[in-house]
Amino acid sequence: MPRPSKSQWDFGDLFAAPARRSEPERTPPPVPEVPPETKSESKPAVVSEPAAVKTPSRSAAPAIPAAPVVSGPPPAWSVTELTQGIKRQLEDAFGAVRVTGEISNFRLQASGHAYFVLKDAQAQLSCVLFRGQSGGARNQLRDGVKVTLTGEITVYEPRGQYQLRVTAVELEGVGALQAAFERLKARLQAEGLFASERKRPIPAFPRRVGLVTSPTGAAIRDVLHVVERRFAGLEFVLVPVRVQGEGAAAQIAAAVRALNEWELENPGSLQAILVTRGGGSLEDLWAFNEEVVARALAESALPVISAVGHEVDFTISDFVADLRAATPSAAAELLTAGYVAAEGRLVEGQRRLRWMVARTLGGFQETTQDWVARLQRLHPRRQLEARAQRVDDLTVALARGGRRGVREAQVAWQTALRRLTDRRPAVVLEQGRRRWLEARRRLSVAARRQWERSQVRWERADRSLRLLSPLQVLERGYSLTFDASTGRLLRAASEAKPGELVRTRLAQGEVDSRIEAVRGAQLRGSPGVGTANERE
Repeated sequence: MPRPSKSQWDFGDLFAAPARRSEPERTPPPVPEVPPETKSESKPAVVSEPAAVKTPSRSAAPAIPAAPVVSGPPPAWSVTELTQGIKRQLEDAFGAVRVTGEISNFRLQASGHAYFVLKDAQAQLSCVLFRGQSGGARNQLRDGVKVTLTGEITVYEPRGQYQLRVTAVELEGVGALQAAFERLKARLQAEGLFASERKRPIPAFPRRVGLVTSPTGAAIRDVLHVVERRFAGLEFVLVPVRVQGEGAAAQIAAAVRALNEWELENPGSLQAILVTRGGGSLEDLWAFNEEVVARALAESALPVISAVGHEVDFTISDFVADLRAATPSAAAELLTAGYVAAEGRLVEGQRRLRWMVARTLGGFQETTQDWVARLQRLHPRRQLEARAQRVDDLTVALARGGRRGVREAQVAWQTALRRLTDRRPAVVLEQGRRRWLEARRRLSVAARRQWERSQVRWERADRSLRLLSPLQVLERGYSLTFDASTGRLLRAASEAKPGELVRTRLAQGEVDSRIEAVRGAQLRGSPGVGTANERE
């Protein structure tokens, strides 16, 4: 199928005039299945440019209303309507496709979605691989890997960009650029160009640095901005070169050699070389993967800093250089790190010096003030004034002491007189009589209270004894019967026999009687024993 001479944004008859609505709708050719044994010799037929596909007219897209035939300019569509129409036409025309190419600009977001570009020698296609698709093949995706993708052509409306929404990934192997990168890396590593023993330290305080980069790129702006902010005294000798495309590697190598020759002619004019450029795809950074650049960096007499691409990008120049910086800004920070640290130490030294001077001056001032105060205290007039004041104080103290002695003597005399008065016999006898009367009164009260408590206890005990006394039972009509001969108390009728003499005690007096008959005399606690009548 011949490739039409149209760009990838030429959609053919997508927006044809209404007169062409009757043309039949054409669909893309089917994708033939490639047998496993012939997959390496042939590629699946994939239509990469939708311009060769005859699509329906504008009236076939329901999201875009058909324009009525009126005089004057046609009605204007909104960007959303136009984009939705393109999206519908692309999705309906292509559907699921399989595309083979090489991955570039691979980016894995924190959300788990992957974004990259699938390219060949003439064109490239934006692709998105959402989280959960393709399984374990996602971990093997990186720049330079050749893959066959299965997915759907769609349009990402916020950017108006058509892309391939990938549903399956088939790994085809590492691309040509990546393979060449690995081969050159292995060979140079075997030669010892990456060895840490040959790495030279970057001067801590470089005065002038050779800069090899594009004069119009973002890298030089980042470097100059960081240097101006951190230490504006650092000078750069710029050798403008191309940083990508044909001939870029030769220019970079020639620039490094030119800076070394200038240093050889003017010793001490340069302290280091910075080779840098901004980020990009593998092919954009390929000039720094060329052997000619690696050889030039390895042969450089000046220490070289390589700052190519972003933090995740690694090139051959990064491995060969004496120091690798993650970004151009990081390289500028490394070059000025010594000055920033020295400035910090200088500021700290100034602060400590000011503190020491202030402390020393403060000590001198304090010592001077002490001497002035001592001289003022030792002045003769001050001494005389102090002694005169002392005399006045002693005079006042003496007068106060005399008055205090008289008062103390008066108080002592009055105290002795009061004690003598208290010790007179009449007073002592009167106090003894009062104590005796008080003791007799307290003894009488205590005896009366003790007698009352004893009386209460006696009455309580008498009531208790009366309640427990058998005589109290007899008062209620009961009686006690004893054997008249032995005095034994009879508790049951079985213990008495007819004809025996018994004595009955009543509440008042006793009665002697003789038993004529015994009735109801069943022995308790002796089974089988009958009554007295039964024994008779």
